[in-house]
Amino acid sequence: MSNPLPHAHAAFEPVREQAIDSLNLKVQEYRHRETGAVHYHMAADNSENVFLVALRTVPEDSTGVAHILEHTALCGSERYPVRDPFFMMLRRSLNTFMNAFTSSDWTAYPFASQNRKDFNNLLDVYLDAVFFSRLDPLDFAQEGHRVEFATPDDPNTELVFKGVVFNEMKGAMSSVSSTLWQQFCQQLFPSSTYHYNSGGEPENIPDLSYKQLKAFYESHYHPSNAIFMTFGDIPAAEHQAVFEERALSRFQRLEQRIEVKPEQRLSAPLRVKNSYAFDDNTDTSAKTHLVMGWMLGESSDLEAMLEAQLLSSVLLENSASPLQHALETTELGQAPSPLCGLEESMREMVFVCGIEGSEAEHTDAFEAMVLAIIEQVAAEGVAAERLEAVLHQLELHQREVSGDSYPYGLHLILQALGSATHYADPIAAMDLDPVIESLRSKIENPDYIKGLARKLLLENTHRVTLVVEPDKGLSARKVEEEAARLADIKSGMSEEQKAATVKLAADLVERQQSVDDESILPKVELADVPAAFPDVEFAESDLHGLNTTRYGQGTNGLVYQQLVLALPALNEEQRAVLPLYTSFLTELGIGGTSYLDTQHRQSSDVGAINAFTSMRGEVDNEQEVKAHFVLSSKALLRNARAQTALMRDTLNTARFDEHERLRDLVSQQRARREQSITGNGHGLAMAAACAGMSPLANLNHELTGLAGIRRLRKLDEALKDEGELAKFSATLASIHSGVRDMPADLLLVAEPQEVERLADELTASYGQLGQAASDTLSFKKLREQRNEFWVTNTQVNFCARAYPTVPVGHDDAASLSVLGGFLRNGYLHRTIREQGGAYGGGASQDSGSAAFRFYSYRDPRLVETLDDFDAAIDWLLQGGHDGRALEEAILGVIGSLDKPSSPAGEAKQHFHNRLFGRTHAQRELFRERILAVSMDDLLRVGETYFKPEQASTAVVSNSAQLTPTEELRAKLGLVVQEL
Repeated sequence: MSNPLPHAHAAFEPVREQAIDSLNLKVQEYRHRETGAVHYHMAADNSENVFLVALRTVPEDSTGVAHILEHTALCGSERYPVRDPFFMMLRRSLNTFMNAFTSSDWTAYPFASQNRKDFNNLLDVYLDAVFFSRLDPLDFAQEGHRVEFATPDDPNTELVFKGVVFNEMKGAMSSVSSTLWQQFCQQLFPSSTYHYNSGGEPENIPDLSYKQLKAFYESHYHPSNAIFMTFGDIPAAEHQAVFEERALSRFQRLEQRIEVKPEQRLSAPLRVKNSYAFDDNTDTSAKTHLVMGWMLGESSDLEAMLEAQLLSSVLLENSASPLQHALETTELGQAPSPLCGLEESMREMVFVCGIEGSEAEHTDAFEAMVLAIIEQVAAEGVAAERLEAVLHQLELHQREVSGDSYPYGLHLILQALGSATHYADPIAAMDLDPVIESLRSKIENPDYIKGLARKLLLENTHRVTLVVEPDKGLSARKVEEEAARLADIKSGMSEEQKAATVKLAADLVERQQSVDDESILPKVELADVPAAFPDVEFAESDLHGLNTTRYGQGTNGLVYQQLVLALPALNEEQRAVLPLYTSFLTELGIGGTSYLDTQHRQSSDVGAINAFTSMRGEVDNEQEVKAHFVLSSKALLRNARAQTALMRDTLNTARFDEHERLRDLVSQQRARREQSITGNGHGLAMAAACAGMSPLANLNHELTGLAGIRRLRKLDEALKDEGELAKFSATLASIHSGVRDMPADLLLVAEPQEVERLADELTASYGQLGQAASDTLSFKKLREQRNEFWVTNTQVNFCARAYPTVPVGHDDAASLSVLGGFLRNGYLHRTIREQGGAYGGGASQDSGSAAFRFYSYRDPRLVETLDDFDAAIDWLLQGGHDGRALEEAILGVIGSLDKPSSPAGEAKQHFHNRLFGRTHAQRELFRERILAVSMDDLLRVGETYFKPEQASTAVVSNSAQLTPTEELRAKLGLVVQEL
């Protein structure tokens, strides 16, 4: 039942209020009387308050205007005329989330905080940044693009392009999946905004002028085009008072309607050939991507969206789904495309399927295969229990209280934002229960799913097949084209223009090195930090022979279970494939049933089931490592018994004899891991640099880092041999046999009123689990230097340098943790991001590996960045630093320590902390040490641990950088590593 008149500030007109029982909140809608700005407030009993303001942004080219504007808007505003208020507030705040996003048709500015003073501070800064941005031309040059002479003050040197977004998008478009998606949208949307790259294509970004940026800001960043969304326990009227006072009272309604125009429908399917840059040293055979997709109906039509989700899940949800099964097992390609699935964030939904590791000559066969499977669904339908399983997944997704990566409130806001962007009802998009019930009645008609398959896909002529082939020369041609363009620009420059270019570079350096008056920005103090953070209540006892830890948490009707077993001793062969064992365990058959039957069972009984390893060094000794195997699942309360039976059967009767399935899984894993490099290059570089610091750091690099990706490639090739495949299968089975025999503990998280009853009932169902007290996994002590240069397919660089330090229990761990933020805030952000043009850079202490890491992300530079790492240490040791900078670094660490998780996430985190000796008392002691860190402490640990002769360096780059870095590689002893 909805109430049309929630309480509002006088400047706002209340529209309605609607309770959403499945989410335990009320959603209130308001409209600003003068400008028409809408405000949706999600009233919840939650102290982590969230704010977001979104603007509909509809670019009509690929210059990245919306993206560059998002960056530039945060570089100073009317009330806060400092050059970097966003990054300054990051360190003057206790925020639990703070960022800005550019989507294909909106730009959003969200933040979250548990501290009321901090929330109000951030709200002031965000409102001013969005609606009263200065848009300084120098910020446009820094964040967007500019030309500079290679030696900035020497016009006789060649010109180069610079700019944070320019380099960010060079890195982003190094990703094959990003390139595929952009090329696909270009064909599927020939006339609307989705035809263009909203982030910006590197070759188009330099076409954007400052005048065009200003015009886009003035037309799009207006309250009449704004959507305000809030979540938490601050009343809506209180938010609105600030909106009105700080921003909205200064605007009048703008009579315009910014929206995505509907796309003109294709009258016949389209097939297009294209290429992507392939810089690998291997040959190009079996490297083509085949992608096929349809444009569907409006995403704001909730029933149409749920129908599309239903059909997409029927076809692709898991390996037992008919189309997914075909894509995984076909000999036409290596693995399903990363684009597979339903994209519902745009005005019109898109359904995509595809394969990678193929050849262009297979296109006809690929299309025929896909259409035949959809035709089979349209003709024969799908079993009723399969459709029920899909609806079960939708219901569970609707109920789950997330918040382990994004704040829960932000997750809900982003779920609703798409509908609001397209002038539809975002409240309905959050309250899915009525639509799910409607679908439940519709699927009783066996012709219903048949009709959907025919209407949405088979009879839909708006279809594109994209064939994207590898091109070894493409990167070189792009470099040549960019050089030729820069040469043309230089040849056309007058002496005055050359002088202006030199002056721009000098002015920008002067601005970057200037010290702003930060006192005009609001801040929280150390006095605002809570004295302690709360403990989590739990109960632990032996139930039916199974040691069981219970947490009563507000899970909104979900049950979480984890079986935890110490990892047994493993030989080198077993250890090398440990990540594959955990990844594949829940992808295989159980007992006498095949993996296809098991996938059906999983979909019907649980929301997810997966296995992983959990390893940490001792609190006071990183060389001593404990390692556990974890089998984890979540389910609706009504399915808790079935969940337990599935967990028990997976642990006791998993089978490893489905050889073709194993071969397919390895190929898919290889494809996913290779695609992850450009998105996580800094993490992989840090893992390589730390690989000699501790046994756990070495294992991470060897199993899941760059060395692990290389090993996975070799394994994938080796498994073409039947003998190697049988050997691999036996190795996995031997690991499982050892794991299964180890003693097990159970972690159970459920609603407080249900948890004890469930604990007694479910532990009785597990029966006798492993009891053998065999040897556990052991690790060799390790402390050595590593210096490596990893060559991969990327247009930008990722640099890392690491120094051996101490584990978390050591007195110096707190000072080193604070030092990471201190170096980033005081030196690295300016030199690596602002001056160097990298998308990001910083430093951090990793107490798990006992290593301190410097890093850069999507970086146009390499040698200079490594020099900046050294210069940051020199800057630290010179002393004379501001005490406020220390306080800001401490606030940053405390904010990350105190950041809340979901209710289930807090319980799981608490359990695993205790498992590895990270008790609440130990964590409180570490927190107290953080708050007590002094400037003398920072100088002392800098002098103690930053010894040049102990540094390890790792770089992830491309083969073109080998020649320019020859001298550096010789100096540092960087060993070239090929993936």
